Amino acid sequence: KMSKSRGNVADWREVVEEHGADAMRWYMYTASPPGNPRRFSSALVAGVVREFLLTLWNTYAFFVTYANIDAFNPLEHQVPVAARSQLDRWILAELHSLIATVDSSLAGYDVPGAARPIERFVDNLSNWYVRRSRRRFWKSEADEDKAAAYLTLYECLVTVAKLMAPFTPFITEEIYGNLVAGLDPKAPQSVHFCDFPTPDISLVDEELRSDMALAMRLVTLGHSARNAANIKLRQPLRRAVVALRNEGERAAVERLRDVIVDELNVKALDVAASASELATYRFGGVPAKLGPKYGKLYPAIRRELQSLSDPAIAASLAAGSTLTLTVDGREVVLQPDEVEVKMEAAAGYSLAAEAGYVVAVETALDEALVAEGRARELVRRIQSMRKEAGFQIEDYISTYYQADAEVASVFERFSGYIAQETLSRTLECGTGPSGAYSEEFDLDGHHVVLAVARE
Repeated sequence: KMSKSRGNVADWREVVEEHGADAMRWYMYTASPPGNPRRFSSALVAGVVREFLLTLWNTYAFFVTYANIDAFNPLEHQVPVAARSQLDRWILAELHSLIATVDSSLAGYDVPGAARPIERFVDNLSNWYVRRSRRRFWKSEADEDKAAAYLTLYECLVTVAKLMAPFTPFITEEIYGNLVAGLDPKAPQSVHFCDFPTPDISLVDEELRSDMALAMRLVTLGHSARNAANIKLRQPLRRAVVALRNEGERAAVERLRDVIVDELNVKALDVAASASELATYRFGGVPAKLGPKYGKLYPAIRRELQSLSDPAIAASLAAGSTLTLTVDGREVVLQPDEVEVKMEAAAGYSLAAEAGYVVAVETALDEALVAEGRARELVRRIQSMRKEAGFQIEDYISTYYQADAEVASVFERFSGYIAQETLSRTLECGTGPSGAYSEEFDLDGHHVVLAVARE
């Protein structure tokens, strides 16, 4: 509760001045239903800017930057949705499902139920669709696939602007004004003059949506498994193995195998028949719950739990079922939150599990994998240097390196990949010309000096 005497009153005028009216409006719409108590502070509204509005704006800026470089005009291109990539069709399915959800929620006066799904969609648009589509925008060929990527992102941005217009009138007017009103004199000249979007249900491919949701979940678990082993995502690994909740999901994994392999940065992906192939299960009691409940019987319950190792028990508990034990001649029924389940990865693997899914990654590295990981790290360094040097996104450069024989061999072996990823027309061993931007750093214990110069 705000109180002037406590000095914890947040002046909404100061919040609007610092973060903008759109940010405060969006926070109010998403924090809780109208009429319900809610926390309010400048920091909470700042979180809206950082976690949502900037994500939307950066996605919009990405489109504008590359559309300007390619002189792409969406009014001059048409690619049927059926002819677009799987990734395009997925995000459009999500978009039209979103339109239906927002429209239905607003019709039912459920404001948070309309606004929060927009946040989730923008996150998927930025952190999955755009990230996975970057090479389609980067490539020099102006083919149909590149046009489809532009059109898909354009349609998503314009539709999101229309959906958000009643909530955040200012940022949506800016986006719409540049993307639509500035291009098409026949279009309404304000987003607030537009009809509210209507969903095209024929584009909502539920199988594709379900498949991609599963792929994203497995990828998240795979990244967690990497983190547990302290292995960076840039380091390729030999193999990942997944255990699914049911056999029917195997087909979904096969349909999106390439996506999962790419996102996990592994050379191979296998599906295990059961989680027991990937881990050993250990069970224990939760003392804070079982101690007060069973008193002197708790040590015997704990010993009985520690004797178990059946993965089917873990799956049953994860599904919300109880566990029945016979302890000292007495039947004991344990709730899922009273049992602690631990998984120990098989030797040579790191794993993560959630809601019945398990993903394990093989952690052993051979020379080829290490070299490829170093090549990816060198690409990251050069891209960072491009930015620090003030080069434009489309600028071609010359890159020069000084390193020992082991790192030099990485440049030689992966010269094509490094040059393509960094727009380097020249990749040479040497100091580089006078005035080149340079940095030196340690790469796995090897001293490296890089220099970049605009061509």
